Amino acid sequence: MSGRFVRSSKYRHVFGRPTRKEQCYDNIRISKNAWDTNLVKANPTYLSVNWEASGGGAFAVIPLNEKGRLPDQLPLFRGHKAVVLDTDWNPFDDSLIASGSDDGKAFIWRVPEDFTLRTEEKEEPKDVAPVKQLSGHSRKVGHVLFNPAAANVLATSSGDYTVKLWDVEAGSPRLTLKHTDIVQSLSWSANGSLLVTTSRDKKLRIWDVRQEAPAHVAPGHAGAKNSRVTWLGEHDRVATTGFSKMSDRQLGLWDIRDPKEPVGGFQMLDAISGVCMPFWDDSTKCLYLAGKGDGNIRYFEYEHDKFEYLSEYKSGDPQRGVAFLPKRGVNMHENEVMRAFKTVNDSYIEPISFIVPRRAEVFQGDIYPPVVGTKPAMSAAEWFEGAEGLPPKIDLESVYEGEEPTEMAPTSKPVSRVPSSSTLLSPSKKEPEPAPSKWEPEPVKKPPQPSPALRSPPPSMKEQTSSIAALASKFDDKEDSSSGEDDTSSFEEVAKPVERHQSRPPEKHTQNTEPEAITRKLSSPISPTKLAAPISPSKPASSGPPASSSQPLSAGSSASLDQITLQDIKTLLETQSRTILGQSEKIALLTEEVDRLKNTLGDRM
Repeated sequence: MSGRFVRSSKYRHVFGRPTRKEQCYDNIRISKNAWDTNLVKANPTYLSVNWEASGGGAFAVIPLNEKGRLPDQLPLFRGHKAVVLDTDWNPFDDSLIASGSDDGKAFIWRVPEDFTLRTEEKEEPKDVAPVKQLSGHSRKVGHVLFNPAAANVLATSSGDYTVKLWDVEAGSPRLTLKHTDIVQSLSWSANGSLLVTTSRDKKLRIWDVRQEAPAHVAPGHAGAKNSRVTWLGEHDRVATTGFSKMSDRQLGLWDIRDPKEPVGGFQMLDAISGVCMPFWDDSTKCLYLAGKGDGNIRYFEYEHDKFEYLSEYKSGDPQRGVAFLPKRGVNMHENEVMRAFKTVNDSYIEPISFIVPRRAEVFQGDIYPPVVGTKPAMSAAEWFEGAEGLPPKIDLESVYEGEEPTEMAPTSKPVSRVPSSSTLLSPSKKEPEPAPSKWEPEPVKKPPQPSPALRSPPPSMKEQTSSIAALASKFDDKEDSSSGEDDTSSFEEVAKPVERHQSRPPEKHTQNTEPEAITRKLSSPISPTKLAAPISPSKPASSGPPASSSQPLSAGSSASLDQITLQDIKTLLETQSRTILGQSEKIALLTEEVDRLKNTLGDRM
C-alpha cells in the first residue's frame, strides 16, 4: 500500500446544484454602490436585496416562493435619504428586518402580512415605511447585525469608527465600542456575549461588549484590501479571510483565548483580487467561502482544529453578493444541507443548493442535528443587565414531517465552548481548560525486529576471505570428478564449451581431470544474498588427501553480509579470480604431465 488513507466525513461528497433560469429571481436591479457588503440577506421566508433606486435609498423584500421574472414595479422599503448599504433579518422574527444607510441612520422594518410583489392589474405598488428609526451615528452606517441569542439587540458599525449596541424596543444606543479606523466586518459569538471585528487598521479585536472594551487585540491580515470575519458558532474559534502583502487571498483560524497569531498560520487560497465572504454552518461544522468577482464557492469542514477542504462549486457567472439560508429553511426531503443565493450580472438572483448525495426516503438525523429555532434565550433588558445563554434548539425531524417545530430539552452538559466575558477579561482567574484536541496519526506498527543480543558480530575481512577460499577449494584437483550434484557456489552455470578433439588415454588414477566449475562465468556478479548461503564442500577422493574447507557462515554473518560495500565485493571477486587462476595453472600442468606420459608410453611401445 502507498500509505494513503481517505478521511471519513459525511459531507465529503457534498455538491452544489445550480437552478434553472426560470426558477431564479429575475428582473432585479441590484445596487451598484461600491461599499463592501453582501448586498443580499435571506431567511426561510424572505430575501432582501439592496436596490438601485433614485430619490433616496431603498431595498426590496422578495418572498422566496415568488420565483421567475418579477414585475417591473415593486413595492420597495423606502425611508432612507441615501443609498442602503446593508440589511439583516431578525433571527427570531422572520418579518423583522434592520437596514443601514449612507445617511448615518439605521431603520427597523416589518414586512406586512401576506406580503406579495404581484399586485392586481392597474394597481400601484405601495412602498413600506420603517417602524423605528435609530439615530446616533455621525457618519454612514455600513453594517447591521442582530444578536443571535438575545431578542431585539442590534449592532451597527459606522464610518465614525464606532460600533453601537441598540435596544431596538427602546430605540436608543446603550453601548459603544470605539475603534481607530473603519470597521470592515463584525460577527457575534453563539451566546451573544462577545463580538469580533476587523477594521481597516488591520487589527482583529475580540470585544466584551457589555464592558465596552476589547478583551484581545491582535494583528490580522497584512494586506491592504478588506478582510472579513465570522464566529464559528459554539466554538471558541473565529475564521477570517483577507489578503497577504502580496495580495494573495488567505484564510485564518484564530483561538479567541490567545489570538496572537492564527492557529497553524494563514492558509493561502488563491491570487484572485476579490474579497472572500465567509459563511459558517454550525450544524455541519462547514465553512463556505464565496469570492466577489468570481463564480466559485468553496467549502471546508472544521475538524481537529483545522479546515479540511471538501470541494468547490464552480460557475462562469461572477457574483457580487451572496447570502446563505438559515438551516431551518433548507429542503430536507432532498438532503439539502445549505442553500445560497448569489447575484448574477446585477439582474437576477440564483439559488444554489448544497446536497449530500444519498438515496433515502426518511429523515436523515445524522446530517440534520438540532438547530437554533425562533425562541431567544433572553430579552434585550436581561442581556444588557449581563445575562448569558444559548437559545433553545428545535428538532428538525418535526419540520421534516410538516409539523410545528419541537423544542429540544436542554442537555445536562453545555454544548457551548464559548467562554464568558469575565473569563476573557481576567485570564489569570479563569479555570484551566483542556487544550483543544488535535488529531495525531496512530503510530505505524512495525514488524518485530530480532533482538540485537541474539545476533553474532559481523565477520571480519579475513574471515570473508577464508570463506571465499573455502568456496574455491572444492575445485581442487584431488576432488572426486564424479560429484555432479548441485553445489552451493554463487556462480551462475552456463553451457560447457566445446571439448577439444584430442585423443586422450584412459585415466588410470581416480584424481580429477577438469572441475566442472571452471566452465562457469568468472564475470557474473555475486549477490550478497548468495554469498550468505552456507557452503558445503564436495566429498574428497578416496586416494587423495581431504580437501580443505571452512565452516558454513553463521546467521550473524549472513545478516551482516547485507551491509557489504561495493569495494568489498570487488575485493572478493579479485580474490576469487586469483584462486581460480591458480587452479587453472595446476590443470595446465596436469595436462602437460599427461602428454609427457603419453609420449613416454609411445616410445616404449
